[in-house]
This record gives sequence, structure tokens and C-alpha cells, in this order.
Amino acid sequence: MTAAATPRTDADRAADRTRLLELIDSLAVVRGKVTLSSGAEADYYVDLRRITLHHEAAPLVGRVMLDLLRSAGVLDGVEAVGGLTLGADPVAGAMLHAAAAAADDGAADLDAFVVRKANKAHGLQRRIEGPGIAGRTVVAVEDTSTTGGSVLTACEAIAAEGADIRAVAVIMDRGTGAREAIEAAGYRYLHAFDVTELDV
Repeated sequence: MTAAATPRTDADRAADRTRLLELIDSLAVVRGKVTLSSGAEADYYVDLRRITLHHEAAPLVGRVMLDLLRSAGVLDGVEAVGGLTLGADPVAGAMLHAAAAAADDGAADLDAFVVRKANKAHGLQRRIEGPGIAGRTVVAVEDTSTTGGSVLTACEAIAAEGADIRAVAVIMDRGTGAREAIEAAGYRYLHAFDVTELDV
């Protein structure tokens, strides 16, 4: 028989957030001239897949993102999290596992889902994979967002599936217009960190 998990304290939550930020700074920030997809040049790039797919950081991502939803008052009643493949997939998976392991937040039944960029051409031809989300309350997630385009594409598919989108949540806000675009589309925008917290 497995022992029940010990409820996490505020100190535990603060320690998780501090350690995750340290890992983002040391593993995800690529310093040096980088050309962005927009064509603009930057002095650094934040590659959050180096975090969401990392053995120590991924569990922290799950816990920190659940804490973000809890502190914003949106976790209660949320039944699933997910977003556009590929950036959202490990974030949603980490949150699913963190919720299943939690003893104190009532989110143990949190599911994850994946939004394809286009409908699958064979099999069930589904755009959204995983447990069905029709009629359920969900949060759209992403590792980071520059313009909001990817997560808003996901939101269109999620809404078309009949889910209620409680919020959009990302690990890192780049401060490049995503918040404004997402809020203009009518969604609440949450982020765990912003670039001003990084050593860049």
C-alpha cells in the first residue's frame, strides 16, 4: 500500500518556484545573437523545451503551473489542460502528473489533451486527442508565447469542441504582445514567470 502524499506548504511552493527559475536560467536561456521567427534579432533565446523535457524541471513545471492556477483562483472545477502540439504537450503532461500526486488541492482527476495543428487524416480523424473535452472546463496551456498565435489557434479548436476555456496559462511571458492578444480575444491570461526575472 502506498503512503498518502503529504500536503505541500507555502514554503514548498516557494521553493519549487525558486528552483524552477534557477533551472530556466541555467538550462533554457541561450545567450548570444539569435534570429527570431519574426526576423528580428535578439541577444538571447529562451528554449523552454529544455525545461519541460528535463528530468528535474518537468515535475517542478507541473507543480508550479498548478500553483499558478490555484493562486489565480481558477483551478477549482478545471477538468483538463492542454494546447497546441508541441509546446503544450509536456506542460499538460507535467500538470496531469502533479495533480495525480497532490494530496491537498482536489485536482487529482485532472486530464490532459493535445490539439493537433490540423485534423488527423486517418483513424478517428480527431483534431483533439485524449479524453473528450466537450462540455468540460479546461485551461489552455503553452510553454511560452511570443504573439499568442499558437495558443489562440488551440483555443479556437478547443472552443469548437465545446469546452469552456477558464484561462490561458504559460510558463514564461516574453513581454512581446502575447498577453494583449490573448486578452483581446476574451481569455484570462496567466504566467508563472516573465523575462524580467531572468539573468539576461
